[in-house]
Amino acid sequence: MERKVCIVGAGISGLLACKYALAKGYHPLVFESRSAIGGVWTQTVETTKLQTPKPLFQFSDFPWPSSLETLYPDKNQVYDYIKSYSNHFDLLKHVRFNTKVLSIKFEGPSHEEIQSWALWGGNGEPFGNKGKWIVTIQDLLNQSTEVMHVDFVILCVGRFSDLPNMPHFPSGKGAEVFEGKVMHSMDYSALGDETARNLVKGKRVIVVGSQKSALDIAMECSIANGVEHPCTLICSTPHWNVPDHFPWGVPLTSLYLNRFAELLLHKPREGFFLSLLATLLTPLRWGISKFVECDIKKRHPLKKFNMVPDHSFLQEVSSCMFSTVPQGFYDNVEKGSILLKRSPAFSFCKEGVLLDDNSTKLAESIKSDLVIFATGFKGDQKLKHIFESPKFKDYIFGSSNKTLSLYRECIHPRIPQLAVIGFSESIANLYTSEIRCRWLFELLDGKFKIPSIQEMEKDVLEWDKFMKRYSGKYYRGSCIGALHICYNDQLCKDMALNPKRKKGIWAELFEPYGPIDYASH
Repeated sequence: MERKVCIVGAGISGLLACKYALAKGYHPLVFESRSAIGGVWTQTVETTKLQTPKPLFQFSDFPWPSSLETLYPDKNQVYDYIKSYSNHFDLLKHVRFNTKVLSIKFEGPSHEEIQSWALWGGNGEPFGNKGKWIVTIQDLLNQSTEVMHVDFVILCVGRFSDLPNMPHFPSGKGAEVFEGKVMHSMDYSALGDETARNLVKGKRVIVVGSQKSALDIAMECSIANGVEHPCTLICSTPHWNVPDHFPWGVPLTSLYLNRFAELLLHKPREGFFLSLLATLLTPLRWGISKFVECDIKKRHPLKKFNMVPDHSFLQEVSSCMFSTVPQGFYDNVEKGSILLKRSPAFSFCKEGVLLDDNSTKLAESIKSDLVIFATGFKGDQKLKHIFESPKFKDYIFGSSNKTLSLYRECIHPRIPQLAVIGFSESIANLYTSEIRCRWLFELLDGKFKIPSIQEMEKDVLEWDKFMKRYSGKYYRGSCIGALHICYNDQLCKDMALNPKRKKGIWAELFEPYGPIDYASH
């Protein structure tokens, strides 16, 4: 019997899921609300480049073209690479564009019966034996709706699109009192390069945020307007944004993406020996973090502009929060075409914004014509609200003090016949999504069994503790960045693959791991 697999989203995770579904003989139905593949790469600002070196951001069976020599491809090169991958594996014919999934509903056992199960799906099988998903879709071109039944759902809805996170302001202090224009970085990115340039040209622009989109947009505004109309970047929490991935000339991957680096960290469900080793190596863990921080402070005038973060670089890596600073960014800060303002909060006024300064109790006024919020997205809400069932909504995100409760960051123990790919982050998300898709379709193909629901929930709690320990207040991002290899080891062992992918003890311990290490062999 042909199994229908519904894949929501045709970004990188959705395309990978489609490719692995086809490889296993399933019938994938991919629904994409946009008119093109690529997810976040369909709408990015002009100056955006890949944040990680391209060897970390590539498909294991489809390397970058040898003609592309740059280490950090620009947005057009990345998008061309994704399109080439789709064409190579003939994925586009399985994608229905301009089609939004309005909701999904599980048709089968009651929630009471599901709650009583000891095994996922009732019998430990990925397709269970008792239910199907009802998927309601809408054609965005003619607004017609359609309902279909599928055997399995894979949510690849992404975290960085669709639902912008806009701060709330007290009455009389929000955008309603401001005479200028207010927008989110999502809307700015959607304008296209030329329209965006024309929008900011000759205007006093304020950008709110401190990560990749904020830095890129501030850079674009400074290029457009120079010192005549400097762009003000308001930041509440500075981050350890890196100039490149080579602190003091040492590859960052050699410091954080090899097995030795992971020996410095306490791990989920670790034994006594590994726990003791991580404790004994605490000074080295601290020293490596300081090593990177000193390089960033040497190359970027953070202290001069009051932009030294309050947390460590290890926390930055552990929460997948650090970004690569656009080339020339701090040159423009020194010239005065970008003004950095650190402020815990601000409010709007008629002519611009008022920065709150708790130390002096005075509010600094900044006049503006345009305010752009680069304040992220509500990815958790987008994921949560696709479910019709209130119970499943609670399962996915029912607590503010836990990460997304996914076993192996892929399946929820109490939601049958469904997986989530691409929500939990890593240092290179393409890399992570691919091995997860591979793991998922080996599971669907019956190549291995998962443990009981109780065992899976224990494992989820252990990973939740790890994320809280090293990510601090940012742990809700479900980032596995600092234990990337340990996490991949679990997936490999499940699939009966050798987790040790290098040749020789020295290479296994100290060489960085990347996508090519997990190519099929």
